[in-house]
Amino acid sequence: MENNRLIVCAYHNVGYRCIEELLRQGARIELIYTHEDSPTEEIWFASVRELADSHGIPYLTTDISLPENVALVRKIAPDFIFSFYYRNMIKAEVLEIPRSGALNLHGSYLPKYRGRVPVNWAVINGETETGATLHYMVEKPDAGDIVCQEKVAISFSDTSHDVFGKVTDAAVTVIRAAWPLLRQGTAPRIAMDLRSGNYCGGRKPADGEINWGRSAVQIYNLIRGVTHPYPGAFSSLDGRKVIIWEARPIQGQGEPGQIVSANPILVGTGDGLLEIRSLQFEGEQEQTPEQFARHHVGAVKTFA
Repeated sequence: MENNRLIVCAYHNVGYRCIEELLRQGARIELIYTHEDSPTEEIWFASVRELADSHGIPYLTTDISLPENVALVRKIAPDFIFSFYYRNMIKAEVLEIPRSGALNLHGSYLPKYRGRVPVNWAVINGETETGATLHYMVEKPDAGDIVCQEKVAISFSDTSHDVFGKVTDAAVTVIRAAWPLLRQGTAPRIAMDLRSGNYCGGRKPADGEINWGRSAVQIYNLIRGVTHPYPGAFSSLDGRKVIIWEARPIQGQGEPGQIVSANPILVGTGDGLLEIRSLQFEGEQEQTPEQFARHHVGAVKTFA
């Protein structure tokens, strides 16, 4: 089959599922570039390496932009390169090699949320929708012409993990629709208007620190944006770090950070109260409000 030879750079569930869809449609994947799992990261997602092994597809975990890999890509001379949640920037000299183009699947409805961890940012910022976008890669991140997009809704109760599942499904829908058109050379190319979007950087665990002067809704959005399987939003109480895994905003008043009730756990914010439903002191197990109340009844306490 013509126009069907691929090199795929992939990681995470989006990488796994999109490769599955390409294989289902008969794509010939010559080589996969992926990553070694990080010992400091909770690995809750599917393994692209295991998928490659199960289909007998060779893979490498070195950066595709290294000189020896650039030479290998040139030797293979694929029709397309696809990037599905690959974490390394792919250099322009690699993007120029495939005859029919290099494309990336991004986890947002571009041009909104270009850059890193778009799902987490969308939840943290209280968005009500996001999506998945397949676009041509250019040297500037997430800036090339759009081929296909699919929107997904974000409910007020969704965590980033929930939304990531929706985005993964949307990514498969996009690949299912776009791949036949790309092979035929009839896929659209819609120029991206970067002025109507935004760019976000990566997030570190330290970025999860709670500012109790913000509103209860804003704090709630941060908590659901970085809760399991991510590192979590945190504060300190009695000099100890506390991760807040689950909460909800409710009406009421209290000084920012002040615990106005131990069971239920109600904490004042800059606007409204936050009801904490699950929390964890560093080095201990997660606690329910009932468990917390046994040790924190009486004296007025404040999260710092």
